[in-house]
Amino acid sequence: MHARAYLRASTDQQDALRAKQQVFDFATERDIPVVGLYVENESGAKLARPELFRLLADSRPGDILLIEQVDRLSRLTSADWQRLRSELDARQIRVVALDLPTSWMQTSSADEFTARMFAAVNAMMLDVLAAVARKDYEDRRRRQAQGQARAKAEGKYTGRAENVARNAGIATMLQAGASWSTIQAATGCSRSTIAKIAKRNPAAK
Repeated sequence: MHARAYLRASTDQQDALRAKQQVFDFATERDIPVVGLYVENESGAKLARPELFRLLADSRPGDILLIEQVDRLSRLTSADWQRLRSELDARQIRVVALDLPTSWMQTSSADEFTARMFAAVNAMMLDVLAAVARKDYEDRRRRQAQGQARAKAEGKYTGRAENVARNAGIATMLQAGASWSTIQAATGCSRSTIAKIAKRNPAAK
């Protein structure tokens, strides 16, 4: 039994590695070797996440996808969540989340009946928590939009401040010929951020 840890944060300003120790401690307590660590700064509301799909491609039947919370895996729409679930099922990957105790049984040996029962319960709970995570995402986006609209009406909204120093460094690395993967590793930024900087700095491509 092997685990592959998936750590995600939504923005470049958030620390995707924040829960690394907690996730690894969980695996150590259960004598489960973590054979891969996949980290990215991408929104959980979109299905296109390179590191997540690299994890899926690397996995073997019976492997565990280990996450801190279900919302680290999905804030997806219902349709996209079903696509991801189908991919997990097809590859026979088991999802274990630290915030979902029903999933912990998948880290221990059990007879076939017990294993199937807990798999069914866990699948149902994953669907519920994925739906809750999506609703939380939509609620926060709605409140944010309302706050921005109010601030604009009052002439107070200026938008998110740009990280000028970091972005200048990214442009310099692009001009020097550094790969996007190298830049991501060095700065912790998303590929979309690199793409934006490359687009407005043609010489940096």
